[in-house]
Amino acid sequence: MKLLRYGAPGREKPGLLDSSGAIRDLSGVIGDVAGDALLPESLARLAKLDVPTLPIVPPGERIGPCVGRVGKFICIGLNYADHAAESNLPVPAEPVVFSKWLSSIVGPNDDVRIPRGSKKTDWEVELGVVIGRGGAYIDEADALSHVAGYCVINDVSEREYQIERGGTWDKGKGCDTFGPIGPWLVTADEVPDPHKLPLWLEVDGKRYQNGNTSTMIFKVGEIISYLSRFMSLQPGDVISTGTPPGVGMGQKPEAVYLRAGQTMRLGIEGLGEQQQRTVDA
Repeated sequence: MKLLRYGAPGREKPGLLDSSGAIRDLSGVIGDVAGDALLPESLARLAKLDVPTLPIVPPGERIGPCVGRVGKFICIGLNYADHAAESNLPVPAEPVVFSKWLSSIVGPNDDVRIPRGSKKTDWEVELGVVIGRGGAYIDEADALSHVAGYCVINDVSEREYQIERGGTWDKGKGCDTFGPIGPWLVTADEVPDPHKLPLWLEVDGKRYQNGNTSTMIFKVGEIISYLSRFMSLQPGDVISTGTPPGVGMGQKPEAVYLRAGQTMRLGIEGLGEQQQRTVDA
C-alpha cells in the first residue's frame, strides 16, 4: 500500500493511493497515518479494504508529510563511504546519530525556506524508514519486522550552522521546512529489499545525486537495532538513513549551495518523487 496524508498544513487527512493513481479517503477507517495505525495488525486490516468503495479525493489537494504525529525524527550521518569522502570526514565505525526538530517536517512539495543570512543551505536525498512495531533492544535479525514502511526524505542542511558554528550538527539540520517527507509511506511488504533502491536529486534540472541504497555502510536492520539500544522506538518514529554523494558541499572545484528561486526534484525508485521550491525565510 501507498499511504499518504492530504489537505492543508496541520489539518491533513489520511489517504491511500489506488492502482490508478487516485487518492482514496481513509478518514472513515483511521484517524491518521500515525501511531497505532502503523502497527502490523492495523496495516493488515487496511490491506484487506475494498479500495474501489472508498471515497475518491478530488484532484489538486496538497500532499502533506506521509506520517502524522511523529514522535522522533532521527537521522544517520555519513552512511555512504563516498559521501564521507566528499565531506572530508572518516568513515564512521558506528552510526553517526543526530536529530531533526519536528518543526522541520513539511510535505514533499512544500516550499523550503532558506534561513535568514544563510549562505550554505544544501540538499540530501535519503531513504526514510518509519517504525511500525516499537521496542527497545531490538535484535538485528528481527529489526525489519519493526518497519511499517519507507519513504523519500530530503535532509535539507545548512552547512555553516552544522559544521562551523560549534556544538552538535542539530542546529544546521532542523530549521523550519528542512524535513520534507513523502509523498507516500510505502508499506514494507512492497519493498522486498530496501538496500536495492536507486535514489537521485536534481537542482534546476541538473542531477547532482545519483546513488543506490546498496552502498549504505550501516543497513536498515543494523540501524534500527543500534538506535534501540539508546532509546525505545515507537510507532511513527522516522529514521533518515543517510545520503549518497553529490551534495552541494562536495562539488568540485567549489561547493554549490541553494538560493531562493530554485527547484529541487528528488526521488527513490518505487517510493515516489518530491519537488520543492526554495524561498527566502
